[in-house]
Amino acid sequence: MPSNDARNLLQTAAPTAAVGVIAVAVSGAVAGGKGALGAAVGTLLAVLFMGIGLYVLQWTAKTLPHLFQAMGLMLYVAQLLLLLIFVALFKGTSLFNPKAFAIALVVATVVWMAAQARAHMKAKIFYVDPDSEKSEKYEKTGSRS
Repeated sequence: MPSNDARNLLQTAAPTAAVGVIAVAVSGAVAGGKGALGAAVGTLLAVLFMGIGLYVLQWTAKTLPHLFQAMGLMLYVAQLLLLLIFVALFKGTSLFNPKAFAIALVVATVVWMAAQARAHMKAKIFYVDPDSEKSEKYEKTGSRS
C-alpha cells in the first residue's frame, strides 16, 4: 500500500477506533457485557466494511480512473445498504444488545465518513502527475514559416 493510501487509512481508522472504544465503554456501563459486545461488533463491522470500501475505491482510482466517481457513489450506497441489512438481521438477536450494536455501527460509520472526507481534504494530491512519461517536451505540429 503506497504511503498516501496508508496515511489516508490511518487518518480514517484511528478516529473510528477511538469512537468505537468510547462506544464499547458507554454501552458496557449502560447495558452490561452484552452492550459492550454489541458495540464492539458494530464498530468492527463498520471498520471492516469501510476499510474494504476504501481499498476498492483506491484500487479503482489507480486502475480504472474513468470509473472513479461512479464507483464511489455505488460503493457508498452498497455499504450503507449492507450495514442496514446487518442492523435488520441482528435486530432480535440475543447474542448481544442490538441497540448498542446499531448505535455503535451508525456512529462508527458516520465518524469514518467524516474522517475520510477530512483526510481527503487535507491530502496534498497532485492533479497533474509531475513524473509522467507523457509529459515530455511538446512537439510543434504547425507549419514552419
